[in-house]
Amino acid sequence: MAEHHTGPAEVGAPMDYKEHEQTYSMFLAAAKYGTLFLVALLLGMAAGFFTGAGFLGGLVVLLIVFIAGLVLLR
Repeated sequence: MAEHHTGPAEVGAPMDYKEHEQTYSMFLAAAKYGTLFLVALLLGMAAGFFTGAGFLGGLVVLLIVFIAGLVLLR
């Protein structure tokens, strides 16, 4: 037969708030810089495919946008 529990499995387990804050901070940084990279990549691809810039022009656009974003997001 199934046992009937009246309370939660972990009662009174201490939270590690410092570790939680560090993990959340790392998640926000990864989301921010990941989004920046994807936007720079899309702009570089658009410059490479839809203009006469070609591969090297698109790469230059990607690097310029990514570096400018890094400077602006600090």
